[in-house]
Amino acid sequence: MHALDAMTDVMTRVGRAMSDRTRARILVRLLDGGTHPADLARELGVSKQNVSNHLACLRGCGLVVGEQRGRQTRYEVVDPHLVAAIRELLRVTLAVAENEPCGDASCTVPGCCEQAA
Repeated sequence: MHALDAMTDVMTRVGRAMSDRTRARILVRLLDGGTHPADLARELGVSKQNVSNHLACLRGCGLVVGEQRGRQTRYEVVDPHLVAAIRELLRVTLAVAENEPCGDASCTVPGCCEQAA
């Protein structure tokens, strides 16, 4: 597989995972740490079956993992790098949506944080 195809596949999986509001809410909730489907259902105000279906999709997309603990499964984001990337995506998206400057003193994005001379 060509590197561009592999990267495109990853972006497609991430996009699919976050294209549904409930999946996005689950993923954002899991940024703060792992939890069980019943707790997610209660926190998000959706059915356990609905949460289970969305967790299956998120697992299939490679974004979350489930760890069996006795009769329950605890879900968490698959990697701390992914947690950091999603947090950064949220920060950037919110800044753009609110038309706020990033305020990052180490920002290297051309045209972002340039001060008027």
